[in-house]
Amino acid sequence: MSSTRKNINSSGDNATRKCPMASGLESIAPLVRSVEETPEPITTVIKGKIPSWIYGSFLRNGPGKFEFSINNFNHWFDGMALMHRFHIRDGEVTYSSRFLRSDSYVQNSEKDRIVVSEFGTMAMPDPCKNFFARFFSRFKVPQATDNALVNFVKYKGDYYVSTETHYMRRVDPQSLETKEKVDWTQYVAVNSATAHPHYDRDGTTYNMGNSYGRTGFFYNIIRVPPPEKGEQEDKADLNGAQILCSIPASDSRKPSYFHSFAMSENYVVFIEQPIKLDLLKFMLFRIQGKSFHKIMTWEPQYDTIFHVVNKHTGQQSKVRYCTPAMFTLHQINAFEDQGFLVMDMCCGDNGEVIGDFTLENLRRPAGEEMDKFYNSMCRNLPRRYVLPLAVTDDTPCNQNLVTLPFCQATAVKTGCGEVLCTHEELYDEELLQYGGLEFPQINYAQYNAQPYRYFYACGFGHVFSDSLLKMDVKTKKLTAWRHSGLFPSEPVFVPAPNAKEEDDGVVMSVIVTPRMEKSTFLLFLDAKTFTELGRAEVPVNIPVGTHGVFNEMG
Repeated sequence: MSSTRKNINSSGDNATRKCPMASGLESIAPLVRSVEETPEPITTVIKGKIPSWIYGSFLRNGPGKFEFSINNFNHWFDGMALMHRFHIRDGEVTYSSRFLRSDSYVQNSEKDRIVVSEFGTMAMPDPCKNFFARFFSRFKVPQATDNALVNFVKYKGDYYVSTETHYMRRVDPQSLETKEKVDWTQYVAVNSATAHPHYDRDGTTYNMGNSYGRTGFFYNIIRVPPPEKGEQEDKADLNGAQILCSIPASDSRKPSYFHSFAMSENYVVFIEQPIKLDLLKFMLFRIQGKSFHKIMTWEPQYDTIFHVVNKHTGQQSKVRYCTPAMFTLHQINAFEDQGFLVMDMCCGDNGEVIGDFTLENLRRPAGEEMDKFYNSMCRNLPRRYVLPLAVTDDTPCNQNLVTLPFCQATAVKTGCGEVLCTHEELYDEELLQYGGLEFPQINYAQYNAQPYRYFYACGFGHVFSDSLLKMDVKTKKLTAWRHSGLFPSEPVFVPAPNAKEEDDGVVMSVIVTPRMEKSTFLLFLDAKTFTELGRAEVPVNIPVGTHGVFNEMG
């Protein structure tokens, strides 16, 4: 553990101090090893009963290959993207998987070594070149990867897999066939885009991306129009994409890293947090042979800033909403109520966590070594922030502006155009026994950007999630599914036909275990009671993944 981490944990990481220390954790190394793809659908063994009304494909993404010959990737985010499909119909499930045929995968395979740099792994110069060629190759701008291992996303009715560079890959959600490579820079002036867009009910998609140049560094809100009516051509189509708003970085020399953003019915909120990208290091890291994650630093002396932008006009609020340093990877939901914007998100007090997920750390042996790593990590917990939208020059200072009866969060105008926000904890003490939570999901189709009551998440009593949680934001009570040795993936909610209540439906999650070979299963929980309905056992090994979606079929 670095001295920096010790200092941060001792001074500001309250969540880690609240949660119990782990002892005797098992090894999770089998969950981050390379596997073979399963391109043709195979049958699964059904235990219990899967609701017959579920018809569609549960699509998952994540790393599945961690080496080429003697070259090994360093970070979990570096593994080659492996797409998974669980097709569900009439209570039966088939499974298939395919590696994304990205340029990165193809080039690495052809050379049988790592030739494209990833988040935590720098590709080394070709050993067959002479000394001078190898030396000068370090001065070339590194090729951005199209190893889109983070998520399945949708634009204009088409599915893509995405990561956090400016490249995506269109894919066939039925066959998992890799289609064309899509470059965001051909449509809008951004150098990257997130893997977590938001969707309006009409199919309009919103995302965010960086841009930088002589005039500075900007965070850009992107809007992609809904699909046009009528038959569409079988090709990628981001035509009509536009920059809705460009937000200048508070410090153009040290812009912030971001993984996602919040969206309500009328606003997009960009969260500028103190995970900073050192641009000087960015220019030098190729020469120094350092990977991208080495340029990211956690700098808690900076505030976290909420930038509020009107979705319809692109107008950015002149009010500077801020809160003391925190970091967030995933938002839960955001909605407007009586002139306030309510934002719920998973938050932590130590933003160094992203760089910690090296394969060396994840493959630590059971017991003391794994315990030490886990106990040094930040725990993320659900928080609520409330932003008053009608702040003017006449708004009084030094008093709480939040008047919503169900909120304990505060917002105080401290000076000209600045509002200091303090959060409300969206949990009670029981959650701490599960190690906090992450990977939140809601009934997105009906309750995204609307007042809601329930969300589903993974509990983190281990480095990878070891429980599934249902959280009630009204009562702050939780319901859990937890079994020793079983590690769930992000829960995805699928609403029941003619649902009358928010939690009428099922929650699906892929469950993996390091204890037995070929013992993965797709779990189906009743979302209301959080009890098991059934499972589909898959006779192949599946590594821990990242994100997924349910592709409903008619």
